[in-house]
Amino acid sequence: MTSPRQLSPHQQTVNATRAVLEQLPTLTHRGLVVEAPPGAGKSTLVAQAAEVLAQSSGACPVIAQTNSQVDHLVRRFARNHPHLRIARLTAAEHAVPDDLRAHPGVRISTRIEDLERTADVIVGTAMKWATITDRRWSWAVIDEAYQMRSDMLLRIAVLFEQALFVGDPGQLDPFSTVRTDRFEGMSHDPMHSAVAVLLANNPALPVHFLPVSWRLPPSAVPVISDAFYPFTPFLAGSNETDRTLTFSIGGMRTPVDKAIEHAARTGWALFELPTRITHRLDNEAIHAVLGIAERLLARGAIATCEEEPEGHVLRPDDIAIGTAHRNQAHHIRALLARHHPRLHGVTIDTANRLQGSERRITIALHPLSGRSNASAFHLEAGRLCVLASRHRHTCIVVARAGITELLDAHPSNTPARPGPASKIPDGWEAHHTLLAHLAQHTIHARAPYRRRG
Repeated sequence: MTSPRQLSPHQQTVNATRAVLEQLPTLTHRGLVVEAPPGAGKSTLVAQAAEVLAQSSGACPVIAQTNSQVDHLVRRFARNHPHLRIARLTAAEHAVPDDLRAHPGVRISTRIEDLERTADVIVGTAMKWATITDRRWSWAVIDEAYQMRSDMLLRIAVLFEQALFVGDPGQLDPFSTVRTDRFEGMSHDPMHSAVAVLLANNPALPVHFLPVSWRLPPSAVPVISDAFYPFTPFLAGSNETDRTLTFSIGGMRTPVDKAIEHAARTGWALFELPTRITHRLDNEAIHAVLGIAERLLARGAIATCEEEPEGHVLRPDDIAIGTAHRNQAHHIRALLARHHPRLHGVTIDTANRLQGSERRITIALHPLSGRSNASAFHLEAGRLCVLASRHRHTCIVVARAGITELLDAHPSNTPARPGPASKIPDGWEAHHTLLAHLAQHTIHARAPYRRRG
């Protein structure tokens, strides 16, 4: 027999997807869990499963965690499954994007009564589904299930008899805007992931895994797998030669040019500024991030991949800039608007909001750059994983020197608490693993940046 590892990445994905879809109609358990690394095709599986369930069980609720995730799923359904009747269940305060409102194949309403009899698939946020109390469906599909809090699962579990849970165990855990210390260590801690609680209470539930990332290039998969997915390693769907990044305009041998050229060759670069404890809004680091993005566009970067082997000239919307904090993202957007018109269209956001997105190039401001301590927020493995796993070609990290020493001065001391076991690796170890890799790709910023604005 052929070993799974001897099969092509495409065949491994086909086999894994088929195993899930074939088990759904005969499943006797209350649920089925599918885990997947970044870019493994979770949204594709969600759409395929919803279609299968709609054909056999009637209208299928699809539940996501944010409005942006829901809008993304509705677009995917409308594009790839136009024969299905698609409905978008929305809250009154959410402005559904114009392209969805104008789409002839998508119905939109704030009331389930308007949609349930005329739709094959109904997509909405968990929070919106929790407002429905007088209906029940045979099946539901829950996307980004590892982001769902366990208390939210309790609120919506009465709506369906069985559910397919699809998610990425390496991404950010559920979060809350209020303190939840009093729940820590308790069996009913609402901050536990819905999937973690589900599996802790139902250990016999079948768990499947999508083994291939179609987003991350071969240069990224080994380190991302080692740092963030030690229990479920995966492989790249592309080959070493499938993706290239070249420049139509020569460089000037500046540190920024060296950084983007190194990243183009190897898939990674750490643009390292001098050691310094700084304010969260580190202007030198922020201007370095913008300078790298501007230089990528000024040099006419051309990306090739298995989908576009003829080449694609890099545009602003091919670049994402990721931060840990909202005020960092706001500050970068403000500077871009005033001083970098060439960068209009670049995505700038926090790891929480970049989760699920994909770009050709990611420029990440390291969460621990310039800090005097390593707090739990900045050490969280999921946050670093999101920032380091959005790209198809290269990831360039901007950070001040001294993070390794900072980690050694603040060893991991998170107390062990009872409760469901997490598949997220320890943040302290994850940071060290990624930094050890980036040490081979470090470009030192010798010259200070001129500050503007």
